[in-house]
Amino acid sequence: MSEKFILVGKSLKEIEEFMLNNEQSKFRAKQIYNWLYLKSVKDIDSMTDLSLSTRELLKQKTELCSISIKEKQISKDGTMKFLFELKDGNFAEAVLMRFDNRANLTACISTQVGCPMGCSFCATAKLGFVRNLDTDEIIQQIFLIQADTGLKVTNIVYMGQGEPLLNFDNLINSIKIFREQFQVGARRITVSTCGIIPQINKLAELDFQSTLAISLHAPNQEKRAEIMPVAKKYKFDELISTLKKYTEKTGRRVTVEYVLMKDVNDSLNDAKELALSILKLKSNVNLIVYNQNEKSPYKKPTKEAIQKFKYILEASGKKVTIRLERGADIDAACGQLSSKMKK
Repeated sequence: MSEKFILVGKSLKEIEEFMLNNEQSKFRAKQIYNWLYLKSVKDIDSMTDLSLSTRELLKQKTELCSISIKEKQISKDGTMKFLFELKDGNFAEAVLMRFDNRANLTACISTQVGCPMGCSFCATAKLGFVRNLDTDEIIQQIFLIQADTGLKVTNIVYMGQGEPLLNFDNLINSIKIFREQFQVGARRITVSTCGIIPQINKLAELDFQSTLAISLHAPNQEKRAEIMPVAKKYKFDELISTLKKYTEKTGRRVTVEYVLMKDVNDSLNDAKELALSILKLKSNVNLIVYNQNEKSPYKKPTKEAIQKFKYILEASGKKVTIRLERGADIDAACGQLSSKMKK
């Protein structure tokens, strides 16, 4: 039995070719395309402007997705955590968030099964690295979230499981599809990286217009290397220098992400050193309060430490936000649901 044609992730041209190869009108492909990308249809029978015979053909020869929702958790703050089962039995995660009752809906999606970066404070790191997600698997996370909730995702952040820049081609392909087919603007897409310098340079050459977020999490090389193994390969000063060149080339400001952990990187000296390190980098800072869990030695900083850290960075001229804690009552941190399922 031949493998079914997976619809979500395909371009209009690819759907047209499939329809023509199955003796169907090319016009029908546009209808299918609209059902997929403008309406996130739940099933083929819901494509009501297609004839019964066309729908029957699609049910026999196609599937909407190659991945499925295995589990969904909903927080009291409205945050939704999705665990997706992949065709090979592995799992990936995504989170849907709404902030301050705004219409914007942000989906945080994965690019890899597990992660090879080994950051000491990250739940996903404990899963190890299994494989990259293909373009379709990245795209289908957004499609299934929209189909399940009936909501339109307006902002996409690549901050789920994995290091996006180590899955570079599928990352770039998926962004193109989100922009062209899901109609999500470039400025509403953010890619977070631990700092893979050669790939940051590649993004600069592409004149990347989405937001680049850098998981810095330390004010200097020594502290960064203690909690992030990537710093042993790509040194702190070299990373900052690369980011300066990136901002000059693209004209885009980068976001510096900094997870605050009590007695690790939240002191006044840490704040002052960080402020000095990024003083000449065209950047905003996003402070993230550590999502504490019983299996981690790291702790959440005090409210006083958070505010003092923020004040010092703002005094240096940076725009600083503190990321709102979302989904604290569910397994919303990257890797938490997958870890449970793996066990």
